[in-house]
Amino acid sequence: MRPLVLIILVVACNIGSTRIYAQPTAVRVHDPVMAKHKGTYYLFATGRGIAVWSSTDLTEWKRESPVFNAPPAWTIAAVPTFKGHFWAPDISYHNGQYYLYYSVSAFGKNTSCIGLATNVTLDPEDPRFEWKDRGKIIQSYPGITNWNAIDPNVVEDDAGTAYLSFGSFWGGLKMIQLAPNRMAVVGDTLQLPTIASRIAGSGASNPPATAANPKDAGGNAIEAPFIFKKKDYYYLFASIDYCCKGLESTYKMIVGRSTQATGPYVDDHGTPLASGGGKLLLAGDERWQGVGHNSVYTFDGEDYLIFHGYDGDDNGVSKLRIARLAWDEHGWPELIN
Repeated sequence: MRPLVLIILVVACNIGSTRIYAQPTAVRVHDPVMAKHKGTYYLFATGRGIAVWSSTDLTEWKRESPVFNAPPAWTIAAVPTFKGHFWAPDISYHNGQYYLYYSVSAFGKNTSCIGLATNVTLDPEDPRFEWKDRGKIIQSYPGITNWNAIDPNVVEDDAGTAYLSFGSFWGGLKMIQLAPNRMAVVGDTLQLPTIASRIAGSGASNPPATAANPKDAGGNAIEAPFIFKKKDYYYLFASIDYCCKGLESTYKMIVGRSTQATGPYVDDHGTPLASGGGKLLLAGDERWQGVGHNSVYTFDGEDYLIFHGYDGDDNGVSKLRIARLAWDEHGWPELIN
């Protein structure tokens, strides 16, 4: 397949008085994450078998074979309606191998699991290249867990302990410690701390779903946690409001920070993200009807925000967007050209 080429176009939108820029690409993706391996960027995204792309310059992208040719047997046993369309992966490197966490779910229900696959290389031409599925890491259950086991992200604290954050709607974003090998969770899997929610106050209940949205999920429209360490702070990025509606999408990105990987995370006004706080990082504009499900990386000394947006010039198709991040005088992230 011929590689898709970046559209050489800079799109501006406004948040307050700040002009925000991000380059759109022709790559159609949801929920992009990225890693750089031996000079090549590898992009993983929602898709059948987990979609994979590669690029040497963040400009021209080549479609690679998916991670899975067929879904692991355990995924169908755990989620009987699952057909192999994996959601929202997360890629990280630890102890000589890449860890790819991924989501298995029934749409609109918290019949969901987070699984893990590992590989010693991301280069499909390397003779060692082989994705090994490590099975289920954690599962959510309707009527038992008030959280949804999707949208995983791993963060390591300064002591080397790894934590898995995840969640979508229901009771908000959750966190649990990972075992040293990162292939299992540690501790109670039913009562998990909330690190972010749109519900103001821990005693409040999940508001009802709005419009035609799934009733089971409720109206706590927050998902896709991603935690990034910068200097003295851990920054929790999350997406609020609604994705996946094309031209009707209202996705936005918020951010909070903490001196500890486990939180509590607060916004620029000191409001806890667990109680409805969150500093707005990026919202949609006249062309991009919704932007979100971001990841953040440092490549060659530059910080990047990777996310998807719904293109109003292309009937609301979801596309990869890449922007550089700067940090203001108070240490908060902002997008730059």
